[in-house]
Amino acid sequence: LDWWQADRYCEQRFAQLLFEPQDAEQDSFSKLLQSHHIRGSVWLRERDSVLHKTKRRRGHTVPVLVFSDKTDTKYVKVLFDFPALPAVTACAHLQWDTRTQEIATVFSYAVPAFINEFQLRGFVDEEGFVRFALIVHGLHSPYLPVFRADGQWHHFCVTWQQENGTWAIYADGKRRASASGLCSVGLSAPQAIYGQGTFIIGQDQDSLGGTFRAKESFSGNITDLHIWQKVLGAEQIEKVRSCWVVEQDLVFGWSSNVLEVESTVQTVTTQLLCPGPVEECRVLEAGSSGFSYASCLQTLPFICRYRKDVYWQLKRAQLESSHSLASRVNNLAARTVIPDSIFTSDVQDMNLSVALDTLDVLAAVLREGDMPMLEPSDLLVVLQLLKQVSNMEVQEGDELEMLEQLGQYYMEVTELILEEQNAGTWSSISQVIRGPMAVVELCDRMVSLLVPLLTAERTKITIQHGNVGLRRVTMKNMWFGYSSLQHCLSSTGTSAVSQDVAASNGRQKYLSTTVGTAVISSTLLSDYQEISTSVHYRLQHRVQVEGNFHVFSLVLLRVSPDAGGMWSTAGCSVVMSLLDSTACFCNHSTNFAILLQVYEMQRTSKEEFTLQTLTFIGCGVSFCALIVTFILFLVVRVPKSERTTVHKNLIFALAAGEALLMFSELAKTSQVLCFMVTAFLHLFFMAAFSWMLVEGLLLWSKVVAVNMSEDRRMKFYYVTGWGLPVLIVGVTLATSFDNYVAANHCWLNVQTNVIWAFVGPVLFILAVNTFVLLRVVMVTVASARRRSKMLTLNSSLENQIGTQIWATAKPILVLLPVLGLTWVCGVLVHLSIIWAYVFIVLNSLQGLYIFLVYAIYNSEVRNAIQRMKDKKKA
Repeated sequence: LDWWQADRYCEQRFAQLLFEPQDAEQDSFSKLLQSHHIRGSVWLRERDSVLHKTKRRRGHTVPVLVFSDKTDTKYVKVLFDFPALPAVTACAHLQWDTRTQEIATVFSYAVPAFINEFQLRGFVDEEGFVRFALIVHGLHSPYLPVFRADGQWHHFCVTWQQENGTWAIYADGKRRASASGLCSVGLSAPQAIYGQGTFIIGQDQDSLGGTFRAKESFSGNITDLHIWQKVLGAEQIEKVRSCWVVEQDLVFGWSSNVLEVESTVQTVTTQLLCPGPVEECRVLEAGSSGFSYASCLQTLPFICRYRKDVYWQLKRAQLESSHSLASRVNNLAARTVIPDSIFTSDVQDMNLSVALDTLDVLAAVLREGDMPMLEPSDLLVVLQLLKQVSNMEVQEGDELEMLEQLGQYYMEVTELILEEQNAGTWSSISQVIRGPMAVVELCDRMVSLLVPLLTAERTKITIQHGNVGLRRVTMKNMWFGYSSLQHCLSSTGTSAVSQDVAASNGRQKYLSTTVGTAVISSTLLSDYQEISTSVHYRLQHRVQVEGNFHVFSLVLLRVSPDAGGMWSTAGCSVVMSLLDSTACFCNHSTNFAILLQVYEMQRTSKEEFTLQTLTFIGCGVSFCALIVTFILFLVVRVPKSERTTVHKNLIFALAAGEALLMFSELAKTSQVLCFMVTAFLHLFFMAAFSWMLVEGLLLWSKVVAVNMSEDRRMKFYYVTGWGLPVLIVGVTLATSFDNYVAANHCWLNVQTNVIWAFVGPVLFILAVNTFVLLRVVMVTVASARRRSKMLTLNSSLENQIGTQIWATAKPILVLLPVLGLTWVCGVLVHLSIIWAYVFIVLNSLQGLYIFLVYAIYNSEVRNAIQRMKDKKKA
């Protein structure tokens, strides 16, 4: 079979076309080919290719002109008055007669001023290539090879424009030749191709509309000639090659009604199998380990591959089957609709009539009241039939009423196999079909067959049965009532939502997650081809969300035959959420639903407002305090020391981070700006914590003797304080560039492991600084105890206890803000609203705390200020 048919053949048997074998599989694979006497090329699928979606190749029925021999009599005249053409594109499908190597004229356009006004000629060279030359205003391009003279149908386009005389020749979608200068030269400006001329197919005009010569005539077949009053781009030429007509600026469209055909020229109707977007497919050369590519339309041998667990589940379903559904359907249809075996069934392409009869009978049996729960083999053969129908090619001339009825039956069968009583059956074939989302994929293919039903008068189609329906407009929309999927999804082990989404969220107690809308499959099509675009949706909730419940996020349901459907938040975000509906924005068309994550709210709107107000005021005060402290350190000329240098760097990093944090919400409107803000927030807060670590290391060097010079220590501190954050942020950006930013705000993505690029180092720093603080407290208390005994031998026990308590409390109060240990409160936030207030107050006022302790009550700063006052006074 050709590659498309081979791929479909395997898919309909719940297998896959063989992937290219690994090195370890080469020997066994070669023996397999030898045992089946297979030589030559074998079709393969590429391992690293994205999930394959069937590319439909259209059957295109057209009138073909047959020029059986080179004569001076055979011609076809186009009965059309052409306008002047400042630019032109002419395209057609062509079969070249390989029996002759003489020059042949594909078409000629003559006007009184120039007999050779616009002409395309060609011949077969000695190497077996057809060479084309373009003539405009009597000027002749060189003959250049464009396609092989193999007797097959080829598509060609020639383009020319008045400006600079630029021209190009395309064959089979690829540009084969191009240049400029094919225009008149001299003082006069380049002229357009004149209008009101005579267009002849198959002959060179030596006089206007006549004087043909046999040796320059065309021999072969030609069809589907179209002419545009502009130069088509490569993408448009590819569409034309695939038998889609580009309507804009079309001057002449192929039609037998506007052709004057000479009596000896035959006109036959044939069906062109228009090429799909992919031309070449992967093959393995049997007898060697070499891989190459071949035309996907060739007929080659192939092998279908089963995963072992899939194969044994299919075998078990086959052996345990009672064939009750098959016998009922076959008896009612009076023919074999459902075969005895999934493996040996001769799966053939269906036509519309057979497909309609098959689904009619199947729906009638499934809707019978006494129909028991489907067996695994029954469900598999129904899915096999649905695959066959969705892969069907709708032919020109098929009755549209039958096509619409087919859609009705398809939706009905889909609804019946998704009923709750069949949930256990879906679970039992989970290795073969990973859940009922495979049905969504099949319906998505099926809806494309309904395109011919759309007309200028009928711009919308809706087909519905029970909980399953589809709507086809410019955007192809399909929806499944979630009730039709939830039983089968839950039985296959596919959770409604991934654990990271359903986990307890901060101070909100998680209760449950409900799918609040239908599951939508939405695709935007342009000329039958899927295109990528961003879309705004507004979906009604199935139930109104009231009281303490709220919409937490928009979650996509990605359809994957292998995964059976999984929830993900990628690509979509909530724009606005109301009680009865949710508006969302997706950066691509997709399969998705709205998940209503239900949380029991632990705080009222008043508490929310209080927290937001405290955060903004605290950050503002903290930022101002940090700036004042930083200026004081610079202006009052505090004696230079390791401690003041470390303080300055900490203050700068923390102030920059808090300033960005206060205004980060403003950056959400711009994706690039939001990304930059996130990166700098990550850098500055990471730097702030790194300098908090340096503060701890500095304290340790004072408490415990460290054998390192001051210069070396400062270099080490700078590497730790700034080098480490830059390294962490750089590595994170390099490894997780696409998943770096969260969907709804300008901060690190908490749905992926990216957040650990901040949380991990912070937890380590807090652990180190906690150890340092404990060590400092122990040393301070021991020192205070010794001093107390030496200086106050006769003091009371109460005084000694008071001295030791102050010796313990003082380092804790002084060191907490610079060591960052107030951030430990964040771990306790989910326990109570009180901890939320404590966390926000302590951390948002960290800057003010630093200002009070290290500026106002710092003896070095106060002495420096006093010196400035004395100097000014003096």
